Amino acid sequence: MTVELGRYGVWRHVGGLTPELAAEVEALGYGAIWIGGSPPGDLRLAESLLDATERIAVATGIVNMWTTPAEEAAESYHRIEAAHPGRFLLGVGIGHPEATSDYRRPYATIVEYLDRLDAAKVPVDGRVLAALGPKVLKLAAERTAGAHPYLTTPEHTREARELLGEGVLLAPEHKVVLDTDPERARAIGRPVVAKPYLGLRNYTSNLLRLGWSEEDLADGGSDRLIDALVAHGDAAAVAARLTEHLDAGADHVCAQVLPGGDDPVPALRELAEALNLR
Repeated sequence: MTVELGRYGVWRHVGGLTPELAAEVEALGYGAIWIGGSPPGDLRLAESLLDATERIAVATGIVNMWTTPAEEAAESYHRIEAAHPGRFLLGVGIGHPEATSDYRRPYATIVEYLDRLDAAKVPVDGRVLAALGPKVLKLAAERTAGAHPYLTTPEHTREARELLGEGVLLAPEHKVVLDTDPERARAIGRPVVAKPYLGLRNYTSNLLRLGWSEEDLADGGSDRLIDALVAHGDAAAVAARLTEHLDAGADHVCAQVLPGGDDPVPALRELAEALNLR
C-alpha cells in the first residue's frame, strides 16, 4: 500500500461531507475519510477534501461500476494523484442488483472494469474493491490493494483475512451510535440497516453465510443482529467494538456515525479520545 490510512477512519455519505468537516476529522487524528455512497465520477468532492487538509487520506466507498465508466474513474484518479500524491485511494464496486436494471454477469463485469483500470494505468496499489463473498474477496487480493467490506462484523473480518492472506489491505466499515441506552441506539441504527441493506441480496446472502437466520433478517432485523452491525454504548464500548476488527485481522476500520444527518464531530471527538488517536 502506498496510501497510509492509519488504523481508524471515518465513513460518511457523499452528501454529508464538506472540506470543513474533513479538516476537523483530520485534526481529531483519524487517518482516512471514506466517501460513502456512489460519488460522481469526476470525484471533485475527493479533491476538495484533500485540498482542505494536509495529511489525511481520502478513499471512495465506492465508485459504482455501473454509473461511472472505468476511464472516467481513471482520469479522476490521475488528476487527484498528481495534485495529492499518495493520499487518494480509489474504491470501486459493483453495487446492488436491485438498484441497477442492467445488473448482469457481476463477476465478469468487475473483472472487465479492473482490466480497463489497468489499461488506463491506475496502479493496483491505488485501488480497492468492495467485497463480501469469497470469490470477490479473492479477486480483490489478486487485482487490487485489498478489500473494503461494508455492513460486516469482526467475524466476517476474520474470515476475510483468511481468504485474502497477509499483506493485503482489509478495511471494513462499521456503524456506530454513541448512546448508552440500547433501545434508543437500536431505534437509530435499525432503520439504517433495514432500508436498504436488509432488502439487498448481496448483504443478506453474506449475513446468512455468516450464520444469521432468516428470522434475524426479518422485520427490520433482530436486536441481536442490529447489535452486531451497529456498535453502541459509550465511546469506550464503541472503540472496543471497532478494535475487534483489528484484532480479527483488519488493517483499518472506518466508523460511520449515526444518525447520518447530524453533525458527527461531537461523537467523533469522543471516539477519537477513546481510541487515543492524539
